[in-house]
Amino acid sequence: MPQVRTSEFKSRSRQALGDAQIQVALRRVMGHFDEAREAAIQEFSPARWQELRLRASAIKAHTIAHLDYYLEELERHVVAAGGVVHFARTAQEANGIVAELARARKVQLVAKGKSMVSEELGLNQALEGVGVEVVETDLGEYILQLADEAPFHIIAPAMHKSKEQVAELFSQRLGTPRYDDIQQLCEAAREVLRAKFAQADMGITGVNFAVAESGTMVLVTNEGNGRMCTSLPRIHVALMGMEKVVPRLEDLGAFLPLLTRAATGQRITSYVTFITGPRRAEDEDGPEEFHLVVVDNGRSRLLEDEQLREALNCIRCGACLNVCPVYRKAGGHAYGWVYPGPIGAVVTPMLVGLPQAKDLPFASSLCGACHVVCPVNINIPRLLLRLRQRVTEGAVERKERKGAWWEPLLVRAWAQVLKGERTLAVASGIGRPLQRPLMRLAWLRWLPPPFSGWTSSRDFPSLAERTFRKRWGRARRKADDDGH
Repeated sequence: MPQVRTSEFKSRSRQALGDAQIQVALRRVMGHFDEAREAAIQEFSPARWQELRLRASAIKAHTIAHLDYYLEELERHVVAAGGVVHFARTAQEANGIVAELARARKVQLVAKGKSMVSEELGLNQALEGVGVEVVETDLGEYILQLADEAPFHIIAPAMHKSKEQVAELFSQRLGTPRYDDIQQLCEAAREVLRAKFAQADMGITGVNFAVAESGTMVLVTNEGNGRMCTSLPRIHVALMGMEKVVPRLEDLGAFLPLLTRAATGQRITSYVTFITGPRRAEDEDGPEEFHLVVVDNGRSRLLEDEQLREALNCIRCGACLNVCPVYRKAGGHAYGWVYPGPIGAVVTPMLVGLPQAKDLPFASSLCGACHVVCPVNINIPRLLLRLRQRVTEGAVERKERKGAWWEPLLVRAWAQVLKGERTLAVASGIGRPLQRPLMRLAWLRWLPPPFSGWTSSRDFPSLAERTFRKRWGRARRKADDDGH
């Protein structure tokens, strides 16, 4: 697995906030994605959108609840179509399976399509460690491979890079002129990548959906590199998290419109590729071998957890990132691992361990925007609250807990105050005169330590001069006096 830096979320967030280029990119790209998604939904019809959301959510919930059955059905049909299925419990097992395939087939060059699972596994490094050259063929991923960086966004991995930065990178790594035109940069990358496609012995791709009833892999891409990776090399290896299976081909009628509109605001992407096994005798092209690697790597922990299992419904559209106020300021690298944003703040702690990623569930304002835009209706705020509860109430060792030592004491004291009318009245009577030096226009703008950590980023309404009960009693007396 790649290096896990989730414990550095706070420091990496501060660094991102001070990076002018990242802030410009986040403002530009996030707004565009969000506007495009909303326009696509309006064109599609909000009522129809909601209908498909509920249908897709029900399909995913059913599939995840019967995942063992559908994975067995998927395996049967992949094998029947001439493919081979490998199950990997860990990242090490998955990397070992692919590395052994490459060794046994004397593979020297791999052309690789976009795959978040491969990023999760650290597959590139594993293959390079056994002497296999790996070339990313998605343009964004290729840029990041040259820059030796992790993806910044689920669907736009290099969105934080300016064209000037890409031009400088290409000049240094590929020896091209410092182009100032995006089309020239794309053509320079295409010239390099076309040669790699022709030379590659193995193509590796991700899987957007795997259809159990037919053994079909579905790839959704915009650049065409997915089809090149699956049709030109003699071996095709598809990597998928075990949650990507859907029962029937007809289910794609719900998922494909949701995925493309939620992700990029498109009616449909440029390429939707269906792959069922290796090349047949009558086919003009295609691989001689097809291998499907089904990856667990911690997903079984999510599956076993009835409170958090809903996170496995995610179809990796990235919509929750695009609307999240935290992601829109901190960006993807701040999260310290492969999956950023609201869904990453749920998935990552379960895959890498809650003690290592204990800050991520708190990286949310709980505004609910992620739930509103999720095409499969995942209630992400609820899942984040459950993880926060585990962090603060003992699912993480005491020394790893999120809050300061005095916070539980303060909460207990506050609970005692709220238990009775008399204690609340006494506490309010004490608090009103004490708050006056700190008030401005009925708001508390500053509190002394240990409460200063709260008011450094938010204001609190001050205690009212009269309680609701007193105001209500006065209003009732006035009404009685007026004869009402």
